[in-house]
Amino acid sequence: MKLGIMVEGQEDVTWERWLRVVDLAEALGFDSIWRSDHLTSVVGASERASLALWPSLTAAALRTKRIRFGQLVSPVTFRHPVELAQHAVALDHLSGGRYVLGIGAGWFEREHRAFGFVLPPVRERSERLREALEVIRLLWSGEPRTYRGQHFCLEQAVLRPRPLRPSGVPIMIGGGGERKTLRLVAEFADEWNPGFTDPDGFRRKDERLRAYCSELGRDPATIRRTLMAGYVIGRTEAELRKRAMRLQEYLTGEQPLYFTRRYEADEFLAELRRRSWFVGRPAEIVDQLRTWAALGVDLVMLQTLDLDDIDQIELIAREVLPHV
Repeated sequence: MKLGIMVEGQEDVTWERWLRVVDLAEALGFDSIWRSDHLTSVVGASERASLALWPSLTAAALRTKRIRFGQLVSPVTFRHPVELAQHAVALDHLSGGRYVLGIGAGWFEREHRAFGFVLPPVRERSERLREALEVIRLLWSGEPRTYRGQHFCLEQAVLRPRPLRPSGVPIMIGGGGERKTLRLVAEFADEWNPGFTDPDGFRRKDERLRAYCSELGRDPATIRRTLMAGYVIGRTEAELRKRAMRLQEYLTGEQPLYFTRRYEADEFLAELRRRSWFVGRPAEIVDQLRTWAALGVDLVMLQTLDLDDIDQIELIAREVLPHV
């Protein structure tokens, strides 16, 4: 199993914090670094700054030599497929093929309303995601392409240069919808991230994905399984509680999304465990990661909210990464 670092770019991520964590991921042996694509805080902390997506990924491409990087994930409700296709190829070339295009259907209603974007019903979002994936693939051919969908169209459109690989830039689809999204994963994705889930939920979704692959004649092993999850790590119980309480501050805003009330430290840690976060001392987290590895997860993206706490990242690198 490989480990990456996931950054919530809309939760007061400054350039200083972003560049520091990019450097740490490269230097400490992590597989990759990822960031969200939101315009505003998802926990309702409206005073927090949001670091723009494309400049931050460009900086990651230029600042690193080894690690993969990408977004988890860009919603097609406010990222046009032409924009996604062109930026993906640029980052592909700039990084020597280390960029992964993360794409999804969109979900955050409050964000869409605030910035004047329409968040359609789930069925239409799935249709838009399918069309966006088709448009992106067509544009990566580098040849004139015409496409007429209900939501997107091309008229003898040519987008160059082509991606470095004939197969295109790797695509990661985010989402676990078992009727629509997983079918799209089977058709289009190189990598899949189900969003927040527990082992039983992952197992069920993975079985559904395998069924879709069988229908399409695709080897399910050609799709990389990934997981994004939060974590709280500590050498001692006291350190663990301290980090938990600091984390709770990051997850609390004016309009709570994840947690609707305040917890005491031990109660909060228990709630995080219930939600399948990685919680505990390094050896405990190693055991928890191995549970997911046994389910076929090849990459875990550790959601790192407190970017000023360098010690937690170094602790993962020293005492967890070598054992998984």
